[in-house]
Amino acid sequence: MDQNQIQKTLMEELGLAGISQDKQEELIIKMTEVLLKRIFLETTEKLDDLGKDEYQKLVEGGNATPEQMEEFLKSKINNYDQLVQKVVDEFKEEMKQGVNSLKL
Repeated sequence: MDQNQIQKTLMEELGLAGISQDKQEELIIKMTEVLLKRIFLETTEKLDDLGKDEYQKLVEGGNATPEQMEEFLKSKINNYDQLVQKVVDEFKEEMKQGVNSLKL
């Protein structure tokens, strides 16, 4: 799931269409940053020491594309896509609860 898909999903499911475009963009940027950090933490926790070393080399090399990074993680983490989807779903649920509590 790429960043644009994540942003679109968040907009739709959290009902952010009713707020100004500037505020929407600000919220989406902040939520996407938090979500990507959570995905990063979850995936790096699943890597063994060798996988972490390989990942670090990819990052430090600076030449790896997001697609290459994702392929690496998929090759090292069983059910990577499901792991990412779980993190996204949990985040969306937290955001929905937060939005609903504001409406009360």
